Amino acid sequence: MRPDTPAENVDHTAEAARLERTAGLYPEDAEALLLRAAAHLELSGDRPAATALYDRLLSGAAPLDHPQLVRALKASNLWEYGHEAEARAIIDGIRMGAPRDPAPWVIVAESLESHDELEAAHETYTEGARLLLADVPERPPYATHALLFGRHRVRRMLGLPHDDWDGVADTLHASPVSLDELHDPKRVWSLGSDNPAELEAEISRLHAELNAAREALSRPFPVAVLHWPAPELTELLTAYPSLTSEYPTHDHHLHLIETSLRELATSGTPNLGIVTGTVPSYEAFAASEGASPSDAALLPQYATTLAARGLAAEWPPERGAGCWCGAGVSYTECHGVNTESS
Repeated sequence: MRPDTPAENVDHTAEAARLERTAGLYPEDAEALLLRAAAHLELSGDRPAATALYDRLLSGAAPLDHPQLVRALKASNLWEYGHEAEARAIIDGIRMGAPRDPAPWVIVAESLESHDELEAAHETYTEGARLLLADVPERPPYATHALLFGRHRVRRMLGLPHDDWDGVADTLHASPVSLDELHDPKRVWSLGSDNPAELEAEISRLHAELNAAREALSRPFPVAVLHWPAPELTELLTAYPSLTSEYPTHDHHLHLIETSLRELATSGTPNLGIVTGTVPSYEAFAASEGASPSDAALLPQYATTLAARGLAAEWPPERGAGCWCGAGVSYTECHGVNTESS
């Protein structure tokens, strides 16, 4: 499904089946494809089938990139159709496993919260924040913001006073409507009010919350430029010769990457990154989009998708770091030459 496809026009069952078929063709991308398929099954209401996909991933021979994320999604799904005891056991296991990725913490805490387990949700948010933010000296990474916002929300519902992490959440929140107001438990009462002024005020708050969510979705992923290592580019052009017009030579490809990124930086574009492509991954992406890999217009979309999956490397590399091209020398001695003086 393309990202701009309206949800009401999606046959979630058919989309899940298509993604499963694609995963069978491209097992190296099965984790991402089957997670998307499971999400469609949940949206279709077939939660047992979604659980079967999570189990398929967890019991597979190939190691997962994000096993705790899969477990968290499975637990959340199980609880939604009556398997509370199993969901709780998985949640306890995730908390004991102390994942270094904020996503599993947020998913299991939100699951507890949605079932009115506010104290347990607060403990889970706090454990995740303590693990992931204790040694962060400056602004927390974007991926941890949901952890802090969720914790702030639960603390408001529990009537707890602000602490230091609540203060950090307030500073990270960019909406004109404060977190305290957005997370005010009294808001739920205003939704049932007969007073037009109260309803109008609540609609304004919801608009602000929606705009903040949209802004959050637009910010986390860097502007990513696609990089093909030499063996992958050779394989790509052998399979799809029409792409030679995009990539005349590998050296030209590398030069264009650096030139493009420098031009973007000069224009003031923030959060620049580089994603590295592989032919199997690109073919799987093309299949998921119902497009041909020979279509050059697909390449920027592929780069954006890789970045959205957290696979972008920051550009420029940190001082002393190796060059992004993989030549085995420092960036300033390779494609970054003259950058410090320019």
